[in-house]
Amino acid sequence: MKKSTLALMLVALCFSGVRLLSQEKSTISVRRGEISGGVVVLDVARGERSFTLQCNENAQDCTLLSNGKYLMIELPKNFGMYECKDVEVYPESANTSDATVPDKNKKVGEYCLIEK
Repeated sequence: MKKSTLALMLVALCFSGVRLLSQEKSTISVRRGEISGGVVVLDVARGERSFTLQCNENAQDCTLLSNGKYLMIELPKNFGMYECKDVEVYPESANTSDATVPDKNKKVGEYCLIEK
């Protein structure tokens, strides 16, 4: 019993470590947001590139964000609630260099990232 519990814990630890290593953090600027047909649509910029973030208005972590700067974390493939490039968004103040992942309690939204 102890061996199977230990093995399960090691697998879980390795799995979470891979997830942390494959996340990409970046600062984004929300330029505009709107709700259209039950979908929240945010126009954002990351450096010189423009993207769209979308989520279903009635989803738990779907928020119409105000214009401004935020921290965006791209989740690994097959993580998150959407079947696309899934991202989590945090306040810009969550961008601390000593933390691999910001405090999940401070997450302001989860979105599907669509490249323009």
